[in-house]
Amino acid sequence: MNKRHSHWIDPAPLEVARPRLPWWTLLPGWVKLVLSPFLLVGLVCWLATQIGRITWRYPLTILVTALVGWLDYQLGHLGLALVAGGLVLSLTLWWWLHRTSFRRFCLAQVRTEYRRFAVYACQWRTVMRLADLVKTSRGKEYRPKLGHLRSEGWRDRVRVCMVKGQAPEHWELHASGLAHAFNATGCRVRVRRPGRLELDLVHHDPLVRTVTAPALAENAEGADQRRLPVGRTESGKPWRVRLLGTHLLAVGVSGAGKGSLPWSVVWALAPLIGSGVVRLVGIDPKGGMELGQAPEVFHRVVFDNGPDAVALLEEVAETVKERATRYRGRLRSWTPATGDPFILLVVDELADVIAYQTDKQLRERASRAVQTITSQGRAPGVCVLGLLQDPRKEVISFRHLFSTRVAMRLDEKAQVDMVLGDGVRERGATAHEISEHTPGVAWVKEDGRREPVRARAFHVTDDDLGALVEYITGHPPQRADVVEFPRRDGRAGGAVA
Repeated sequence: MNKRHSHWIDPAPLEVARPRLPWWTLLPGWVKLVLSPFLLVGLVCWLATQIGRITWRYPLTILVTALVGWLDYQLGHLGLALVAGGLVLSLTLWWWLHRTSFRRFCLAQVRTEYRRFAVYACQWRTVMRLADLVKTSRGKEYRPKLGHLRSEGWRDRVRVCMVKGQAPEHWELHASGLAHAFNATGCRVRVRRPGRLELDLVHHDPLVRTVTAPALAENAEGADQRRLPVGRTESGKPWRVRLLGTHLLAVGVSGAGKGSLPWSVVWALAPLIGSGVVRLVGIDPKGGMELGQAPEVFHRVVFDNGPDAVALLEEVAETVKERATRYRGRLRSWTPATGDPFILLVVDELADVIAYQTDKQLRERASRAVQTITSQGRAPGVCVLGLLQDPRKEVISFRHLFSTRVAMRLDEKAQVDMVLGDGVRERGATAHEISEHTPGVAWVKEDGRREPVRARAFHVTDDDLGALVEYITGHPPQRADVVEFPRRDGRAGGAVA
């Protein structure tokens, strides 16, 4: 073949990446010999650190393993079996006699170490990669570190060290995927400090069952307007609300259980109401469907949103101004020593009074009175507990005057931020996901506390309200007897009872 007319083209030379050797391999031999003792010390320190980390994360496992090995060496297999049988019997008796302490001190640690290894450590790298939470730079992988873990039965609290350049918003976007990856029903992201997160991986809802109201206190010694128990939080602790120096706003759709909160507050205040330290006034625009269940516990109560309700609001506003004038130069805030009763104003369906009132003059008077009470009533000892369904600014433009805000079941995500404040929903307060089968469950946000709290108010039944009235007034409530309506007997053509 003639090379002059050939179409043959020489292939390009083989292009491969030049292998990069570690820098220390290029050092002279004498330098390596000099550095070898330091490298050996560093290796020993690294191994000691790893052993310490494992011991810190799995102390029970390490202790049991070491103890089993030592007992087997000292007593033999038979002695080890006898000791193991006695230990199992002791643990069984502990569980039988005092299950609460057994779950707290024994079962919790076993569950924590098991879930850390089997659920999280074994698949942490894979989940982080698939969730796009791993970063790569110059061929090096940067992965979030799994930190301290605590399993509480209904949730796992997992601490995470984020990768440089990550933000909590990245984790919030993948919260649902993380929950499914670790077999949880939900995942909440909380910021502990810069670069550190805590994930709440929830397995089941501890507030599914109703919370029974406790027995009424015999005296007013333990009652405190700054720490009133009105329910239970999801961590099992009492849900306590503050009335002195604050105002409460509870928002929820119809059927969310808003009525459980005021009755739980009144239940906790019962000893103080009976002794005259606390005075209740109320407005129920629904004709008394809520507050009318026990009107005897109120000093004054109005069952509409008309002139009587507005007059009551203006009277409370005047009381606020009058007390402020008397306390000026003497007191900074109300105390029982003043001789004035602490006033709790309960307004059911607050929007009916300040927004839905058809009479413009009455609406404006009511709005001015409520704003006066909420802006000036903290120090003189007046608190407002308002219940609401619609949290929009067009309905109530002074939500910021309520220091404690309670979000029960809501319809939309945006309403959570309207009630609790901007950014609270991103910290786990998913009030729009509360089940309709758990009335009384709410997310609570108090000014001065960054993290919201999930809780459920007491379930105060009609029988409990009867006992409450008798406790405060000293005599049983008078209720109308319900008589069955006469029904007609078709065969006889007459009416029978």
